[in-house]
Parts: sequence; C-alpha cells; structure tokens
Amino acid sequence: TESLVEIGAFAGYEMYQEYGGCPAGGVVVVVGKVSGKTCIVVANDATVKAGAWFPISGKKNLRAQEIAMENKIPIIYLVDSAGVFLPMQDEIFPDKEHFGRIFRNNAVISQMGITQISAIMGSCVAGGAYLPVMSDEALIVENTGSIFLAGSYLVKAAIGEDVDNETLGGAVTHSEISGVTDYKAKNDKDALDTIKKIIDKLGENPNAGFSRKEIKKPKLDEQELYGMIPTDRTKPYDMHEVLKRLVDDSDITEYKALHGKSIICAYARIDGWSVGIVANQRTMVKTKKGEMRFGGVIYSDSADKAARFIMNCNQKKIPLVFLQDVTGFMVGSKSEHGGIIKDGAKMVSAVANSVVPKFTIILGNSNGAGNYAMCGKAYDPRFIVGWPTAQVAVMGGSQAAKVLMQIEMSKAKKNNVELSEKDKQKLHDDVKAKYAKQTSPYYAASRLWLDSIIDPLETRKWISMGIEMSNNSPIEKKFNLGVIQT
Repeated sequence: TESLVEIGAFAGYEMYQEYGGCPAGGVVVVVGKVSGKTCIVVANDATVKAGAWFPISGKKNLRAQEIAMENKIPIIYLVDSAGVFLPMQDEIFPDKEHFGRIFRNNAVISQMGITQISAIMGSCVAGGAYLPVMSDEALIVENTGSIFLAGSYLVKAAIGEDVDNETLGGAVTHSEISGVTDYKAKNDKDALDTIKKIIDKLGENPNAGFSRKEIKKPKLDEQELYGMIPTDRTKPYDMHEVLKRLVDDSDITEYKALHGKSIICAYARIDGWSVGIVANQRTMVKTKKGEMRFGGVIYSDSADKAARFIMNCNQKKIPLVFLQDVTGFMVGSKSEHGGIIKDGAKMVSAVANSVVPKFTIILGNSNGAGNYAMCGKAYDPRFIVGWPTAQVAVMGGSQAAKVLMQIEMSKAKKNNVELSEKDKQKLHDDVKAKYAKQTSPYYAASRLWLDSIIDPLETRKWISMGIEMSNNSPIEKKFNLGVIQT
C-alpha cells in the first residue's frame, strides 16, 4: 500500500439505491508500480452486478484513461464485465462522455504511444469486446475468460445458430482459431505474471525533469495534522503550521511573505520533490495600513501575488500544489472598486494555462469562485483529493439558506403573503440540511469530483506519487497566459 494509491474508492457511494447500489462504481482503479514502472490498473469488480457498467463506472474508467494520457503511463485493464447496465442504458451509452468514449480513448492512447495491456479474466461482451482488442496486447484466461460481440442466447435469437459460449468466444477459440488474443493464461495468477513480464520489457521514455533530492521527513510531528482543522468552520488557524508538518525538513521559502497575506505562496520540497505551494491562510491577517482581513478569503493583492507565483513556477518547471480552505473572493464596494474581478481573473487564467502538473488538496472549505482559482476539478489537477474535513459547495450552508430565504420572502411579499417565523426557520433548516449532505466530502467523492478522501498523513504520499507519475510526461506546451487585465 505504500507504493500505490486508489482512485475513486467512494465512487457511487449512496447512489443507485433503487438498484441495490454500485459500490466503488463496480471498478477498482489504482496507480502503482508494476515491475518497477508506474502504471494505472483498471479492474472490473464482477461481485458488483457482474461487473455491469453504471454511469459512474463509465466516468471512473474515463478518469483512469485521462490519468494515463496526461501522464503517459501504461494502463492495464483486467476485464470481467457483463457490459452496460441495461436499466440505465440511456445514461451510459449514447453521449460524448459515455461508454463509447472509452474505445475512442483506446485508439487515442495507442496513437500517443502509451502501452495498453488487457487481460480477459471473465466475461467481455458486446461493445466491451473492443477494449482488449484495441489494446497493444490481450491475454485470456482458460475456462473463465470469454469475449464475443454477442453471446450464445443472442446468436440463437438473431440467426438461429446453436453454440455454447466457450466455443463461441473462449480461450481456445481466440488463442488457437481466431487469433484475437495474444496469450492464453492457465489461471488469473498466470495472467498477472505475464503482464508483469511484458511491463518489465518496456523501454524507457524521456521524463519531464522535475527536481528531486534527498527525502527528509518534516521536523515537526505529522500526527499533529489531525488536530489542525477546527470542527467549527468559522474558527481560524494558521496554515503555516500545516505546511511545517507537510514539507521536507519543515522548511519553506515564502514568496512575498509580507504582501497579500491571505494566500501563502512558498517553495518547498515534499518527499524530495521540488514544489510550489499555493495555500489559503485561515487566520486573520493585518495589512501594513492596519486593515484586518478575514482568513480563507481571496483579496486583490493575494490573487495578484498568487498569479505571479504560478507564472514563476511554470517558468522554473516546478509542479504546483494547492491547499484549499477557501470561502471565496472578497465582496463589497471596496473590493469592487479595487478591481477584485480583474485580479481574480488573472489568477484563474494563470491556473488554467499552467503547463506544469497541478495537485489539489482540499483541507476545509472549497466555495464558489475560490474553488476555481485554487485549482478545483475543472482546472485539470493531476490528482484532486480531500481530507475528511473537506466541504465543496458554491457557498456555505448558512449563507445559502439566508439567500434563499430572502428570495422566498421577496416572492411572498409580492403575493401579499407574510411568512411566519416558524416558516422562515423551517426554510432555513431545510436548505441547511440539504447543503450539509451535498457539501460532504463523501458526496463529492461519490461523484468523482474528488479522486479520493485521504488520511491527512497520506498527503505527502499522494503528492509524491503524483509528481513521480507526471514526471513520465515531458512538458510539450509553452506557457502562455493569453490576454489578461493588469
């Protein structure tokens, strides 16, 4: 477990209850070492609806292929699936990001020169049969593996032919007659051993050249991370103290430490890798002019500072790590007059156009445009994970409840209806309860907005494995911001 991370373990959590659920989306996805090389493995879980594909299963498979393409790492498919879950076919079959996209990606991944290996360990039917055949090499396991476009029942119904599944598409058929598969394995272990041997023979590709030096543990006790994030989200804490328990030797070189202090920008090393850290400061900060500023809020000067720091990291080929605990950008006339929109846009542009790998850890709040500026899911982080304290929403539950209550009161006033205090309280409580569920990290992870919910002590491992993985993919694009307001 030290050398692998699991993607999407919470996929499908509390979803599809009317069909009995779909734990982990019926697919297991891990990034780890195979024969010393970083690979991503996608394994159908036949214990979940015979490996049938739910909408979240397709999304998870596409996420795995995205990771393989972004980082140019081999992808291994362990196939045992009954195909599309028919009661939900309209949500998994026809659209751009549905089932068919997987086979399109097979072709693109091959064109990119990324190794794909498939092992047919169980059923592989209908459209799903194209996946192993579009891989570089395909294995099939004797007695359990089968691959065909139509099973024996459908063949009988369609053309009247009587044939059993083994004769139709078993290991002997495809290894000795059709030539569809490249290797016949005696059992699952033999198949896995063969895959390891194939991966072991792969040539080396050029890497991105990210800096790594001797690994040093943080000087301060990492266990203290468990008590860092207050349960009351309105309470402050000093993000510097979190950083000192995450980075090598507890040593950071802070960029513009005395300016734009609601965001901390710092160079450091994590597990030996050079990183540029962009983190929300959650304690109140005081400006040189004596102005007190809220923690977790992005102000004009901090957005401007962060944008410049992100540019520097792209210039220096340093991967970026975002530590999110953000409630959004500062609002009000003073901020608007100061140009908060243009400074925020500058930061968003820098994040969106970055060519170095980005990794996002959500520690606490992840609200509104703050989520975007701090490299939320939409901004292509190589990994995005949350601590159990993470909350993802357009705004906090209390604020949302108050806004919606004002809207309802305005509607009632127009209709000459007066809401009682009891009605107001019920509306407030209902909205807050709904938000509490939807802002949970488990809600986010179930929909793959997060790759995982992690133990805070695994933060270093996820970042390190992410950079090691991304080091397989040289930076080919030039960093260019396009048009920005200054």
